[in-house]
Amino acid sequence: MLKEQTRYSRLANLTKVINTKLELKEVLEHVTTAISEEIVQCNSVGIFLPHDDGSFRAFAGKPEFINGNAFETQVLDLERDLLAQEVIDTRKTIYIPDTSKDHRTDPRSVAAFDIKSLLALPISYEQELFGLVFLFDYGTPMNLTESEIQSVEAYVNMAAVAIQNAKNLAQKENLISENQLLLNITRELSMCSSIHESIDKCFFYLEKVLGSKVMAAHLLDPTDKKTVAFTKYSKEYDPEEVGCNENFREVQTNLNYRQIIRQVIDAKTVRSVSFPASRNLLIIPLVAMNEVLGVLAVLKCDNENVHYDESQIQMAQSIVDTTAPTFSHLLYMDQLEHMVEKRTSELAAANEKVTSVIESITDGFFALNKEWEFIYINKHQQLPENKKAKDVMGKNVWDVIHPDSASVMYKELHRAMFERIPVQFEMPSLTEESWYEVVAYPFDDGICCLFKDVAEKKKYEKELRRLSKLDLIGQMAAGISHEIRNPMTTVRGFLQLLKQEEELNQHFGYFDLMIEELDRANSIITEFLSMGNTRTSDLQMMDLNALICEIAPLIKIDTFNQNKLIEFDTQEIPELLLNRNEIRQLVINLCRNGLEAMSEGEVLTISTYQNLDGCVVLAIQDEGEGILPEVLEKVGTPFYTTKDNGTGLGLGISYAIAARHNATIDIETGPEGTTFFTTFCYKNKEKELNK
Repeated sequence: MLKEQTRYSRLANLTKVINTKLELKEVLEHVTTAISEEIVQCNSVGIFLPHDDGSFRAFAGKPEFINGNAFETQVLDLERDLLAQEVIDTRKTIYIPDTSKDHRTDPRSVAAFDIKSLLALPISYEQELFGLVFLFDYGTPMNLTESEIQSVEAYVNMAAVAIQNAKNLAQKENLISENQLLLNITRELSMCSSIHESIDKCFFYLEKVLGSKVMAAHLLDPTDKKTVAFTKYSKEYDPEEVGCNENFREVQTNLNYRQIIRQVIDAKTVRSVSFPASRNLLIIPLVAMNEVLGVLAVLKCDNENVHYDESQIQMAQSIVDTTAPTFSHLLYMDQLEHMVEKRTSELAAANEKVTSVIESITDGFFALNKEWEFIYINKHQQLPENKKAKDVMGKNVWDVIHPDSASVMYKELHRAMFERIPVQFEMPSLTEESWYEVVAYPFDDGICCLFKDVAEKKKYEKELRRLSKLDLIGQMAAGISHEIRNPMTTVRGFLQLLKQEEELNQHFGYFDLMIEELDRANSIITEFLSMGNTRTSDLQMMDLNALICEIAPLIKIDTFNQNKLIEFDTQEIPELLLNRNEIRQLVINLCRNGLEAMSEGEVLTISTYQNLDGCVVLAIQDEGEGILPEVLEKVGTPFYTTKDNGTGLGLGISYAIAARHNATIDIETGPEGTTFFTTFCYKNKEKELNK
C-alpha cells in the first residue's frame, strides 16, 4: 500500500514538473530519474527522439557515459535494431526477459553492454510517435512484473504529455516569432530605397526561415513578362566558389530549371523540387497586384534527403508576399532612376570623351576657377617639387607656384582672368631647364592654360639662325671672293717683283709682312667658302680611327709644345662615308680649342665609340674650366671668339663640316671641363650612297 502511494505521489510531482515552464530536456531527465527510482533494478534508462534525417538520437537518460562514449552521442541503427523498428511500427511496449532467446535486439549493443533483459517503450500521444525509451541492467535480468511495466508506461505517457506540451509551446512561439519576423521585414522594407536593397532584405529573412544562403532573384522585364531582365544573387553566393554554389550553377544550366520558373510564373504558385544529388530547390513567385514581377530561387544542398517542410514553405511565401508591394513601388522608382542614370551615363561618356581628348594632348594643360583654384590638371602638366595632380587639386595656383618664380605667368594669367581675353607668352620651365609657350583662354568659370614645350623649337630656331648666317657668309664669300682675290693676286705679284729690286732691299721686311697679310686674307676667304659650302664631295668609306692615327703626331706635337698631355681611347667602330681632309680639319680644330682651354699638365682625351642608337661618336674632352652659359649660347657663330687673335671661324667651320657629313655636334660643359661630341649617323650616309 505504501509503495502504491509513493508511486502516485511521484506521478503527481512529475505532473507538476511537466506543467512548469522547464526546458524539455529537464522534464525528460525528471522522467528518467523517476523511472530509475521506480524500477530500482534498472541500470540504464535512455530516451531517443526522432531527427529530421529519420534517425533516433539519444536525448535524455542515465548514465552519462555508456561504453566510454557520451550518452547523447548514441544513435539507433534501425536496420539492425529490429526491436526498435517494431516498437516504431506497432506503437506498443515490448519486454524481452531473455535477450539470448529473442533476436530482435541489436546483437552489438547486447554484447557491448551484456544486456540480459530489455524493456522498450514508445513515447506516443494520440497515435503520434514522439520517441522511444529503453531500460536494461548490466549483466543481470531485470525480471520485471506486469505492474512494474505499467508503472514505467505511466511515466513514459507523462513524457509524451511533456513532449506534446513542448511541441504546442514551440508552435505558439514559432507563430509569435513568425509574426514578429513579418513585422520586422515590413518595417525594414519601408526603409529600403532600391530594388537591390529590398531583394537583399528578402534574402536575409528567407535565410532565417529556410537556412540556405544560396539564393537568386530572377526579375522579369517590366515591358516583356516572358523575359528575365536580370538576375540578382544573394551576397553570400560567390560564382567562383565550389561546393553548393557550384551545384547552383549546375541546377541553373538544367533545362528543367527554366521550365519550372516558367510554370511558377504562369501558375503563380510555389514549387519545391529535387534535383540530382539531393539538391532541393524552392521557387517562389514574386506577385504584386496579381502581376508576377519575378521569382526567387532558394537552393538547399548541405543536407542530403532533407526537404523543406510545409511550414517553412508557407513562411517563405509570406516573406516574399510581404516584399512584393515594396518591390513593385521600388521597381517604378528604379525605372525613373534608370532613366536618370542612363542620361547621366551619356553625359559622363561625353565628359570622358572630352577628358580623353584633353589627356591625349601631350602638352601640359590645367584649368582654374575664378578663385584661382585648380579644377583640372592633365597628366603632362609639370608641377614644382615633383607634385602630382592629386596633390594640388582644389588648391590655389599661387600657393603651388610662387609668383616670384613665375612673374611673367602671374602677370599674363591675371590679364586673361580679369580682362577676359586670351593671352600668349613664353616662360622658362618651373621644373627643368626648358622653355614653354603658354596660351591662356578665359571661360565662364575661370581660365584654362596650355603649356607647350618649345625647347626643341628654340633649338631648331638657333640652328636655323646659325645656318642662315653660314648661308649668308657663303653667298658673300662666293660673291666677293673672285673680285677680291684678283686685285690681291696682282698686289702679291708686284710685291714679289719689288723684292727682286736690290735697291729696295731695306723694305724687304715690309714686303714679306704685306705678302703674309695677303695670304692671311686669302686664307680667311677660303674659310668663308668652306663655311658656306653645304654640299658634300669626295665622300668615301673610311675608318675614322685610322684618320685619327694619321693626325695623331701633329696633335701630339702641339700638346708637347704646350706641356700638356693627350690620351687616345678608340673602340671598334664601323666605317663611315667621310671626306678625308675635312674630317682631319674638324679633329684638329676641336683638339686645338681643347688645348687652348687647358692649363699645363692637364689631359686632352680623344675617344671613339658606338652609342645605343648605332651611331658613331667622336668625343674630344678637355680638363679646362668649362664654357660660361652666355658664351655657350654663341658657340659656332661666325666671327664670335673669346681669343685675342682668333677669327671666330674655327668652330663655325667645324659645324659646317659636321653638317656636310650628316653629323651633329653636342657640348657638355662644367667646372671639370668640356666635351665636344660629334655624332655620325652612318646608316643615313649609307642610304645616301645607295641612292
